[in-house]
Amino acid sequence: MGRLNAGIVPVTPFQQNCTILYDDETKAAVVVDPGGDVDTLMQAITDNGFSVQAIWLTHGHIDHAGGAMDLKERLGVEIVGPHADDKPLLDNLEAQALRFGIAGGVRNCVPDRFLAEGDTVSFGEHVFEVLHCPGHAPGHVVYFDRAARFAHVGDVLFAGSVGRTDLPGGDPAALMRSIKEKLLPLGDDIGFICGHGPGSRFGDERRTNPFLV
Repeated sequence: MGRLNAGIVPVTPFQQNCTILYDDETKAAVVVDPGGDVDTLMQAITDNGFSVQAIWLTHGHIDHAGGAMDLKERLGVEIVGPHADDKPLLDNLEAQALRFGIAGGVRNCVPDRFLAEGDTVSFGEHVFEVLHCPGHAPGHVVYFDRAARFAHVGDVLFAGSVGRTDLPGGDPAALMRSIKEKLLPLGDDIGFICGHGPGSRFGDERRTNPFLV
């Protein structure tokens, strides 16, 4: 087994970090949050020789899930996640697209499997624990690789900020509980990739993030 690695492909007008997690030896991979620009994602997959095993979703907002069905059909893989509480969002991605003026390629998403707190997902020998972290979206999940000391936190936590709670299903108190009770206790050394902007470490955010201090 090789090392866990990650490549980021910014997609959609929201510049969402679509992440390709991969094994640097076998090139086994998963695509996290393909919000759109599927042709660009397919080019990145082909150019790097990735063998994509699945599509993982952190939550049901358009910039994270809008291209999932298209990519699923092109790759012939399953869509896994998020938590079932985001089904209403996934059922209305096309309506979200109309509201945001994003034309083309967005389709309502039907995951092959929803996830719950305590589930695990994996590709190759890389195993991720699933944490249900509502607040930004009711069914938001975080993927945590304990062995690699790495998490993909979607839109729960950012470098210097936290997820919005003014969208449908947002809950500021729940978001803070998710961050302070589920993420930060994992350890200051945990590095993370988020849905927008640069990643960080939990310890840096605990000490300096103005929303947490």
